[in-house]
Amino acid sequence: MITRALFVCSQNKLRSPTAENVFSIFPELECQSAGTEATAEVPLEPDLIRWADVILLMERRHRTCLQKKFKALLKGKRIVVLDIPDDYAFMDPALVALMKRKVAPLLRVRFKD
Repeated sequence: MITRALFVCSQNKLRSPTAENVFSIFPELECQSAGTEATAEVPLEPDLIRWADVILLMERRHRTCLQKKFKALLKGKRIVVLDIPDDYAFMDPALVALMKRKVAPLLRVRFKD
């Protein structure tokens, strides 16, 4: 069974695209990413919420935004706040390591490294 994972940060430029990149290697996962702000590379929209089985948010404020804008679409959705601050560049090795440690167990995947 495939799990559809949606990674969400603010601008969809650093953290969530990194997560999408890192976890899209697994055949049992379909990954997308989006941002909560209107100026995000890929703005968070209702179709993405409907698509996702699990929504992984980088910060608590992203959950607040998600609940305000999309409350009606969240029923039955697994929502996880990762508590990953906006302190990293895209594909920063420290960010990748942090995501592997925090996200892999949630998505039930294992890296071979």
